[in-house]
Amino acid sequence: MVIDKTRCNFAIIQDKWDLLKSKPFIFFQVETIQGISKLSISKPTAVTIGTFDGVHVGHKRILERLINNAKNADMQAAVLTFFPHPRMVLQKDADIKLLNTLEEKERILAQMGLDYLIVHPFTQEFSRLTAIEFVRDMLVNKLKAKSIVIGYDHRFGRNRNASIDDLKNFGKTYDFIVDEISAQEVDDVSVSSTKIRKALLSGDVETARRYLGYTYMLSGIVVKGKGLGKTLGFPTANLRIPQSYKLVPQNGVYIVRCLVNGEKATGIMNIGTNPTVAGKGQHLEVHLFNISQDLYDTEVQVQFLKKIREEQKFASLQDLTEQLQKDKAVAMEYLNNENN
Repeated sequence: MVIDKTRCNFAIIQDKWDLLKSKPFIFFQVETIQGISKLSISKPTAVTIGTFDGVHVGHKRILERLINNAKNADMQAAVLTFFPHPRMVLQKDADIKLLNTLEEKERILAQMGLDYLIVHPFTQEFSRLTAIEFVRDMLVNKLKAKSIVIGYDHRFGRNRNASIDDLKNFGKTYDFIVDEISAQEVDDVSVSSTKIRKALLSGDVETARRYLGYTYMLSGIVVKGKGLGKTLGFPTANLRIPQSYKLVPQNGVYIVRCLVNGEKATGIMNIGTNPTVAGKGQHLEVHLFNISQDLYDTEVQVQFLKKIREEQKFASLQDLTEQLQKDKAVAMEYLNNENN
């Protein structure tokens, strides 16, 4: 087998995929293939297709069915996903923000127990494939699909002109079955990536967590700031997110849990413009309770637990300091209750 692959040993932590809680580990292996042209397999597959932004609880239901279908029929379970997001390519003026970076999506999907994760480049050329070309060349010839698990409203092919009924008809020709996720099943979950984005953009990270099945996260590189926090007794790590498309929650102050150089930390994070000191542009600053060393150029993963308050403009730095002390007390109480 010749595959340009990343053999991934990922640990799924048994609490709705929460990556930082100390729970027992289960190890899975998955072949992550960048581009379907590099895939070479001999065994039939059960396949599902989609962008899977957020990999939320609705996606999880589809993936669980996919894996069960594969096991029951002695097939391998495969996810065909795409990057960039189709709207980034087809609607270049659409400033879409995504719940997952590509790395995050790969990591979460890998934890599901798949055999193959194919991340195929979404390009203008790819978007012009006809429905029959997509089914014949990609699903049948490359993936050897015998079972396709898909939502009732799935559309595909050039201009998205083919429906699930067309896919079922192709199945008769190419000898695969279509396992349809019904409208009722989708409504039962009542979750979508759009709903999660709206929750995050309103600062409701707790609802987003419920919809996702895990805590919303982002990762950033620590860069130099103005150093104001240190003078106030609240030193902060100023984060720069490398991926411009990554969704940042609404401005405000949040209780967070972080991972820094493999070490767990808790703290409070401010997202905003620093109006008290006439700041410009959006800044992401996290004050960590139990880490004090120099973190410049370090990657910090942040998980959003709860929004405390809106960002405010204070009359003085003393007023700001007093509020930060209150914020820390609120956060510490929340974290203590969470751990009990």
